[in-house]
Amino acid sequence: MPSRELPGHFRDARFAGKRTRRAANQLRTITAVERRPYDPRVPAALTTILRWQHDLTWSLLDLHLAALHDEDCFWEPAAGCWTVREVGGVWLPDWVEPEPDPPPVATIGWLTWHVGWWWGEALARTAGQPPPPRAEVTWPGSAAGAVAWLRGLRARWVEVLDRLTDTDLDAVAPYPWQDRPDRTLAHLVAWLNAELMKNAAEIGQLRLQRLAVGRRPAR
Repeated sequence: MPSRELPGHFRDARFAGKRTRRAANQLRTITAVERRPYDPRVPAALTTILRWQHDLTWSLLDLHLAALHDEDCFWEPAAGCWTVREVGGVWLPDWVEPEPDPPPVATIGWLTWHVGWWWGEALARTAGQPPPPRAEVTWPGSAAGAVAWLRGLRARWVEVLDRLTDTDLDAVAPYPWQDRPDRTLAHLVAWLNAELMKNAAEIGQLRLQRLAVGRRPAR
């Protein structure tokens, strides 16, 4: 018997577990990508596929952002974590160059700064503007501030995606590669989705690990 089709964005999340199903349900509120009856003879536009992928990826990250507390941001699961620290009234991330091998475990606070840094740079480069130096990109200082920061970047990025056509995607990518004419704007959008998914997984796993440690019975 053929399987029943799930509507729109939800087919691929059907087997991904309870938390992923909850995240997929959030996509019911996303209206920017119009739903149409599926016709295998009509290929979807690349802009539509990339936007769909971004919406799904964002929903997985926002599931954890919505539950973040300050304690989550500063929790260190191991010694020597990279985190964010208040220095002279501003919050700065731990950073050394070259990056250690293996890299240190990062806190949720550091990871949210990291997302804000590279996403802000992607937005600036795409607009043809110079981004602020990394050392000048500060963390907002709280979970609520970090969530508002990332949601603001997401809103600005969606505006960029909504203006793109498939022809626009053929332009040379201004970021994150340099001197790579074979990397297009389509590569940039796909890279951003992948990077966001990676950071969403890292943030989610840390948050769930902290919750699990808090529930562990004393021996």
